[in-house]
Amino acid sequence: MADAGTGGPGSRTWDEAPEGLAAALLNRLFDQSAVGLHVLDTDLRLVRVNLLTDMGPVDRLLGRRFDEVYHVDAPQEAAELLREVLRTGVCVRGRLIRGRVTDTEGPLHSLSVSVYRLDDAAGRPIGLLAAVVDVTEQEKVQARERCLTAVREGVGSSLDVAAICQGFVDAVVPDFVDFAVIEVVDDVLRGADPPLGPLDPDVPLRRAAGTGFRGLGAEEGEENGGDGGAMHVPETRRLAPRTPYALAASDLGVRVVLLDHDTPWLDSDPDAARLIEATCAHSLMVVPLTLRGTVLGLLSLYRCEGAEPFDEDDTGLARAAAARVALSIDNARRYERDHVIASTVQRRLLPQDHGPRTAVETAHVLLAGRNSGSWFDTIALSGGRTALVIGTVAGRGLQTAIVMGQLRMVIQALADLDLEPDEVLARFKDTADRLAEERAALPPGDSLQQETLTATCMYGVYDPFSRTCTITRAGHPEPVVIGPDGTPLDIDVPEGPGLFSADAAPFAPAVVALEEGSILAFFTGSFLSGAGSSTGIQDALAHPDAPLKELCDRVVYALPADSHPDGAALLLARTGTVPAEHVATWQLAHDRTTPSVARELVREQLEAWKLDEETVYATELIVSELITNAVRYGTPPLQLRLLLDRTLTCEVHDSSSVAPHLRHARTVDEGGRGLFIVSQLASHWGTRFSRDGKALWTEQDVKRAEDPDAAGP
Repeated sequence: MADAGTGGPGSRTWDEAPEGLAAALLNRLFDQSAVGLHVLDTDLRLVRVNLLTDMGPVDRLLGRRFDEVYHVDAPQEAAELLREVLRTGVCVRGRLIRGRVTDTEGPLHSLSVSVYRLDDAAGRPIGLLAAVVDVTEQEKVQARERCLTAVREGVGSSLDVAAICQGFVDAVVPDFVDFAVIEVVDDVLRGADPPLGPLDPDVPLRRAAGTGFRGLGAEEGEENGGDGGAMHVPETRRLAPRTPYALAASDLGVRVVLLDHDTPWLDSDPDAARLIEATCAHSLMVVPLTLRGTVLGLLSLYRCEGAEPFDEDDTGLARAAAARVALSIDNARRYERDHVIASTVQRRLLPQDHGPRTAVETAHVLLAGRNSGSWFDTIALSGGRTALVIGTVAGRGLQTAIVMGQLRMVIQALADLDLEPDEVLARFKDTADRLAEERAALPPGDSLQQETLTATCMYGVYDPFSRTCTITRAGHPEPVVIGPDGTPLDIDVPEGPGLFSADAAPFAPAVVALEEGSILAFFTGSFLSGAGSSTGIQDALAHPDAPLKELCDRVVYALPADSHPDGAALLLARTGTVPAEHVATWQLAHDRTTPSVARELVREQLEAWKLDEETVYATELIVSELITNAVRYGTPPLQLRLLLDRTLTCEVHDSSSVAPHLRHARTVDEGGRGLFIVSQLASHWGTRFSRDGKALWTEQDVKRAEDPDAAGP
């Protein structure tokens, strides 16, 4: 079948159409079209029009310009658009402009305008056809969807209440409202549970965010730092009775109120009256922030001059946005409460007071952060040695702090065994693996069962007699060592597998020789600068003779300005030596007369140190038993060392690797009571193994002979 106008059988061309068909078609289009049609002459004035709504008599509109008819908010741009189509003949489709669809004052509408040039038979332009569609409602729907999406993105990416509230305000101003204020129950900001609704009028609300852009003079806006009318909202307030705010908090319903100077309830709320006057607001919506029957706060939304009052669709959007904000605030509140608990547990599990250590000075800094798994420790060991420990457990919350506490207790117990640092970390990792197995064995419904444990640790032992520090690390950043002249030392501490990792590689220690006055810096990874460099720490410690606490502060100050450590710990140690007058060492013969010789040497030295007779007598017995044990069961060479510090330490060295054991002798036994006597006289005792043998050591509390409380034997 041939198409009409193609010349097929029975067809007619448009030129052969019945007379008046073109006029009838044009009239029908103008009468029945749902699109506003406008015919304009070359001067851009209307010659025929089909209006969208009643804008008055058509005869009164003919001859007027297009931009005058629709009261376009940018008339010059609209006129230029029409002239461009008239000049070039290139049509424009779907261009949005803002104008009114009534001939009286009213809100601006969104109009979609399409413009086509009209030519005569010779192709000369004789006018324009402008088709106008009111897309205000579609634009509103799209704007509401964009606003709600912005709210979801703005409040859903943070666990900080202030950031959540400000994110909401930034999402709704100015696209949805001209001014917005969020007030949150004061106790909720402190992590407390929100009160059940209705909200008691005496419950204080605190402004968490508020901003706007209309109604304030330039000076007021500048003085307020760009927060608009937020300066007129008190920091905290209690809701005045018989106001929309109080009513919304009472029945948890939304309140939409038109505002003017005669609004009666403004007299009972002067703060709101000042705000409304400053912002020239004409429409108010109050939305309670509720969640599971509890009240977290209020949203106060304002529209000012030039904006339409709130309608039912706006109320639905505000409800959905308020629900999202309330949920985010509650999540942040719960997170903050858990963080406070975890931080408290962390600080309680960390050492509260190092106390002085033999021949080493220490200081630390703990930076608060969301991570509650950073820890450090200094542990006094036998022989005047000191263990330096630092570590971190990845993660946040109470469970991370608990794991940190478990690991700290484990390494303290292992340190007391006087093991070599590499063996300490090997056993430490074995214990960590058992903790991981216990977590993996939790029921599948337990959230912890799915959380992978990750932790690092570094363990070093400083010996003031050899002036060395033996360091081993498990996945932890390498330490920084600064010489007494401020020069960084080039050290290489092999990295062992991290705690809880599947890697079973052995730990290799590094022995670092240190001069007196050197600085050891143990730190968590947050202190490292870009690319894992420790240059910033080295620069901050360039003057190692400064007080250690000051050096800690310098390291913190050296962090980049945009650095926000997620919880970090720093431990500094300045090395020293034991004064020669506080140490006595003797090489002894390996024969039966040695115990008596040792007793005489000990008495002479302790009297020179002016210790009381009770301590001297007890030490003679301890040394006699230890030397006797070494002569009977040990192998030469034999060495006795006394160290006077906060306690009195006795050490007997021999080259045997056989360790004595404490026995509980029976009444009829003639021997086996030596170590039992030692354990009763000493406050601490033990055996320390090394590559060249072992050392039996004891520690005793001491009193000076001149002390008035000193007692005789």
